Amino acid sequence: MGILSALGIGGKTLYYPGCLTKGVLKTELDNYKAIFNKLGIDFIMLPADEVCCGLPILNAGYKKDAKKLAQKNLELFKSRGIKKIITNCPSCYHTFKNLYLDLVPGWKESGIEVEHATVTILNALKKKGIDYSSMPDKEKEPIAYHDPCHLGRYSQIYEQPREVIKRLGGIIIESKFNRENAFCCGAGGGMRANYPEIARAAAKKKSQYTDSRAGKIISPCGLCYSNIQTADERSEEFSSFVLRKLNSRGIQ
Repeated sequence: MGILSALGIGGKTLYYPGCLTKGVLKTELDNYKAIFNKLGIDFIMLPADEVCCGLPILNAGYKKDAKKLAQKNLELFKSRGIKKIITNCPSCYHTFKNLYLDLVPGWKESGIEVEHATVTILNALKKKGIDYSSMPDKEKEPIAYHDPCHLGRYSQIYEQPREVIKRLGGIIIESKFNRENAFCCGAGGGMRANYPEIARAAAKKKSQYTDSRAGKIISPCGLCYSNIQTADERSEEFSSFVLRKLNSRGIQ
């Protein structure tokens, strides 16, 4: 990301981290920016101007307010000439990709492409020919991949994150419940904010369903990662794994 891109000038691909990543998961925010730069993914950011995607208040029943936020985002994106949005947040991805079609008049006509960061990273790895999946299994890192609800069941993105993990030297040990039958982390839908004890209990159950051979439980959802971490120290956000592997290979 060049000087102009850093200022939000002259780019047409927006990296939209989402409220949780931007406000709380600062390490993961830096991780994604570093990954994009290492893999040659050009992007801009608009941290001072963009607002929440609107999903939390939409789920809380405030549809009019959610529409206002969505309309504000659309006007901002159009004014900056944004043609593509990359987001690491499964909830933001689902909202932009699926819900904005009905929530925001003119969204479809804007032609703005929406892509989840796991797909962006996979495409970049393929373009650069980065693939360590053929290394002996004994040399690979055993990983349990957690399918976030909004990325999996809602958006049907299952294989791309797994392929990234495999290409970077991970071997996936599938959990008892995975893909469309994945066991929810327990934090979504306001559960962690309103009923933290239930969220922690769900995280504990998720941990129990995860194979003990897995050294890490990887999820590309910040909320899933942080909630599972309350029950299992193996929890690691997707970007931390990716950046760790890129760095270990000396990829600049």
